[in-house]
Amino acid sequence: MKEPAGEFGSVKLPIIDMTPLFAERSDGRAEVAAKIQIACRESGFFYITGHGISPQLLADLERASHTFFALPLERKMAIAMAKGGRAWRGFFPVGGELTSGEPDIKEGLYFGSELAVTHPRVRAGWPLHGANLWPAEVPELQGLVTDYMAAVTRTAAALLEGIALSLNLEADYFSSHYTADPTVLFRIFHYPVPEESIAASAWGVGEHTDYGLLTLLAQDRHGGLQIKTPRGWIDAPPVPGTLVCNIGDMLDRLTGGWFRSTPHRVRNVSGQDRLSFPLFFDPDFTAEMRALPEQAAKSDVGESSNVRCDGADLHAFEGTYGDYLLGKVSKVFPELSSGVLPKAK
Repeated sequence: MKEPAGEFGSVKLPIIDMTPLFAERSDGRAEVAAKIQIACRESGFFYITGHGISPQLLADLERASHTFFALPLERKMAIAMAKGGRAWRGFFPVGGELTSGEPDIKEGLYFGSELAVTHPRVRAGWPLHGANLWPAEVPELQGLVTDYMAAVTRTAAALLEGIALSLNLEADYFSSHYTADPTVLFRIFHYPVPEESIAASAWGVGEHTDYGLLTLLAQDRHGGLQIKTPRGWIDAPPVPGTLVCNIGDMLDRLTGGWFRSTPHRVRNVSGQDRLSFPLFFDPDFTAEMRALPEQAAKSDVGESSNVRCDGADLHAFEGTYGDYLLGKVSKVFPELSSGVLPKAK
């Protein structure tokens, strides 16, 4: 489990075949769940195969993304996030996103579940709900993003069943209590080759943990992702045919710290432009965040010694996932906070 076999033997994170999770009565589900439990306890990160994402779809998405990011800045700013309003969608330039108060050396596109103006939550003015912004110069991006989000959302839902089983819960526990109408956010990040004037210590994205339940990441061939472990920082290089998965702060909180939300960071040292494609599969905006049933935290593995880089107390929060998420938005994009932060009703 700790050392993947074959040509990927140098990879220091586990590689888990999740294929049995797509079959409701598969005999292999318990074995997959056991591997997920160890991974979530030991590192909070793992790779998955058997995820069902078409390699061609990802290749087409990567190609269209390169086309978009090669556009002049003024044309990319035609769909700037400020134009997305309360939906929190669109493009941000290099330095436009902050991690731990520091600007990242990356630019990106923000997407979410596509909701029409007639949707009740949009009509009510809920933040982080609405329509995506699409670049006119790359019309194929809309279909590719839509198809990719649908495919990865299906994968995330199946993987969350494995996580539920790994916690001694019914497979549908999360879908019944938290993700019947999940918050699905998708990003395309572009890490340009850093300019010579930028300090060598600068990060594409600095040390951080993710907010929610589960992140599924596709990364291009250039790598740059690093994971913090008790043994120090390790690389999470691209492995063909896999996605990188990690659990977020909210799953850490729900499990009382038994599953670990692990710090990670990115530095592009490839000498080439780098792309990454994270999808965040999180609770419904209105879901109340309560600890999991008691049996979910029983194991002989031992207590978590996870120490957070930001000093935050994940277990102090009470309220809905929407309340929690909105509190994070203002720290990442402070200039948008006045248009996003009012709470949903």
